[in-house]
Amino acid sequence: METERFEALIDAVLAIILTIIVLEIPMASNGSWEALFELKLEFIIYALSFLVVFNFWNYNNNLFHIVNKINSSVIWLMGIALFILSFLPYLTIFVAENFNSFIAHAFYGLDFLATALISVFIAEHLKKSDKGNIALQVALKSHYPIYSTIIMMVIGYIIGYLVYPPAITICCLISIPVLWIVSKYQIR
Repeated sequence: METERFEALIDAVLAIILTIIVLEIPMASNGSWEALFELKLEFIIYALSFLVVFNFWNYNNNLFHIVNKINSSVIWLMGIALFILSFLPYLTIFVAENFNSFIAHAFYGLDFLATALISVFIAEHLKKSDKGNIALQVALKSHYPIYSTIIMMVIGYIIGYLVYPPAITICCLISIPVLWIVSKYQIR
């Protein structure tokens, strides 16, 4: 199967997820700076959720730029990843309203982590579906970038459970540039 329509579907679902997240940001009670400052946690979590969705889109956009063929297992795995990512609007509000709750951050981190893990399976199935694509085989040779995300999340869960629950969400944020750095400088 060609990838253009599939990429359009991914883009559409991600746009809907971002739209729902934006619509869930509460309005300031009045036009003052104090009212806006009261919403700082909502804006911070929104910004993080935006980065998570953008990172997912960026990764897949760059990846599918070199993909020539996909199969049904890639489609279903991406569907599962999008389903898991679709919980992000709810989890964004859950964290914003329960900022010091381990459970809220744990579920937010679990959504992030599950999406990263499914990306490993998607990569493996992409390599199988497009075996003759040398550029794809080289690009997906290593899973070190995704493993760096998993390591960051484990660290976040440990710190979050023992000391400071928002550490989980902070590690989601930190893992995004770590993923980019590891992707750029990994040994080929």
